[in-house]
Amino acid sequence: MLDILVAGGVGVDTIVRVPQIKAFGGDSLSVEPIRDYVAHTGNGVSLGCLRLGMRTRFIDYIGEDEQGAMILRHYRDQGLDFRHLVSERGTSRSVNLVDDAGRRFSFYDGRHAPDLRLPPEFYRPHQAGAAHLHIGVSGVTRSMLGDLPEGATVSTDLHAWDGEAEHQRAYALAADIVFVSTVKLGGARERVMRWILDNGRASLVVATAGEQGGYYLERGGETVPYAAIDPVAELAGAVPEWSSWRPVDSNGAGDAFVSGFLWARGRGDGLGAAIDAGRVAGAFACRKEGTHSEFIDRPLLEASLAALR
Repeated sequence: MLDILVAGGVGVDTIVRVPQIKAFGGDSLSVEPIRDYVAHTGNGVSLGCLRLGMRTRFIDYIGEDEQGAMILRHYRDQGLDFRHLVSERGTSRSVNLVDDAGRRFSFYDGRHAPDLRLPPEFYRPHQAGAAHLHIGVSGVTRSMLGDLPEGATVSTDLHAWDGEAEHQRAYALAADIVFVSTVKLGGARERVMRWILDNGRASLVVATAGEQGGYYLERGGETVPYAAIDPVAELAGAVPEWSSWRPVDSNGAGDAFVSGFLWARGRGDGLGAAIDAGRVAGAFACRKEGTHSEFIDRPLLEASLAALR
């Protein structure tokens, strides 16, 4: 049995650190060393869950190219169970600008063919042994939405959905737990969260708002806001590892939040404790440069949660 099967969402990020995220004058700008990282959302959730001790498997397409080889080497080093098919268009990539406050803006190439899908004969044997499925919103997983196994719970992350785009809408309706960023929701946040619960199978929607915290809404309930955690103020007194924390790079923080949340729910914690686990895991991911370059482990997360109580 697997604790979690993660489907879709691996690629390579190129991180460019800039003073500010804006249009610069001239035709060049000297920046810090530009680096490549194995990344994207499925990668972050998979490695975050693995680091917390969950029995984790990840499935996706990669290319027979330098970036695909980089991914395979990385997963061998990390001990992640990764099963893949080959895309003739190569491995997905993105370029992320990261400013001095750790905020980011991404250029994602989405290079897979629009009709590329993980075929049932590939994904069914993997999902059959999983207690939970986390399905990424890359198009390759779309065929899985109407082919979910009995007994498994399902989550998805819609990322910066505007509440209207049809692609993410299909994922919003298919999952038991839906994560969504508030970046493009604006004043429609409450309406979109309730629409997901009223029209799909979800019992819970979590709307993340980065350094402002976020909101969660259960079926039949009212929206509850939560604050982003300040590790130095809230944790450092009881957990010394947090004493020197500062935000450096927000790449991967949302995926870390999801992994912390799913870990807590998987072990039977209540909703408040799961939100706290997500908050702590997300904050931890911000302390180091690069996408998915460091994940919180179970002992530190447990100690941090104990300090919050």
